[in-house]
Amino acid sequence: MADIALRFFKDMLVVASPVQAALRRQGIEDARDQALAVLLEPETIEDAYRLETAAGPQCLVAPVADFAPARLTALGMEDAAEKLARAAVAIPRSFKPQHLLVEIAPCGLPLDPSSKGSLVENRDQYARAASLFGPADFDAFFLNGFTTVDDLKCALMGLRKVSDAPVFASVDVTAGGMLASGRGTLASGRGTLAEAVAVMAEFGASVAGFATLSAPADAAALAATVRETLGTQGADLCIMATLAVRDRNDRRQGPTPENPYYVPDTMVAAAADLRAAGVQFLRAAGNATPAYTGVLAAAVAGQDVAVE
Repeated sequence: MADIALRFFKDMLVVASPVQAALRRQGIEDARDQALAVLLEPETIEDAYRLETAAGPQCLVAPVADFAPARLTALGMEDAAEKLARAAVAIPRSFKPQHLLVEIAPCGLPLDPSSKGSLVENRDQYARAASLFGPADFDAFFLNGFTTVDDLKCALMGLRKVSDAPVFASVDVTAGGMLASGRGTLASGRGTLAEAVAVMAEFGASVAGFATLSAPADAAALAATVRETLGTQGADLCIMATLAVRDRNDRRQGPTPENPYYVPDTMVAAAADLRAAGVQFLRAAGNATPAYTGVLAAAVAGQDVAVE
């Protein structure tokens, strides 16, 4: 598998949509059932990857993200952690992607930023999650779905404690650049995209990302915020943008603020706006289907990252 770091700041790359949405469409709803499917019904997971692979993304993402010990315990799968990690890598790798990302979700433990013990426990959750993958054949870790700065900081510190693999980090944000939780660090109390990006730069991320329900122009403005913050920090990180799809509706006549990506074709303009804003990695998530991935892949095919 190629080293993804060799492509940083070069060509535009598309990350496949989450297969969890495809599994939900098949009736495999909750996280435990999806994890069990990885172990017991891999052919079901393979069907989802087969469709995503045909759409043409350069990067696939492992099918589960609940690898922190607290998450595994909640799923009742703490004794199957290593087996689950191996299967989560093996299934997408069988499709021979150009690159494979191992996703790790927030650990879900309560976090008291004023308590050293709480910070250490949270940090070690992520270190133990990353340790499950050891020498596995993947390109980068993908810290995804984070909504607080302190949790993100613990995750980055935990990964860097045990691994020097590239790290993609992504936070969920509103159109105005606030984190979805509205919470920042103990010191600031704000919780902004700029604050999260500063943490990404300081604690060893390779790619600074955000996920948003916002319309293309607002998403491009968020990307500009990322670039500006990285410039202020003197940091050289790539940028990733994830666009969340709500409901797909072919009968709708146009986008709405609540659902700007109502059909796959809406990704064409979004891809152009985000590339112009300096984004390298693009992804459609939420209720996105492989068609969304395919439109993104076609929209940026053969294009290099836009640089000033």
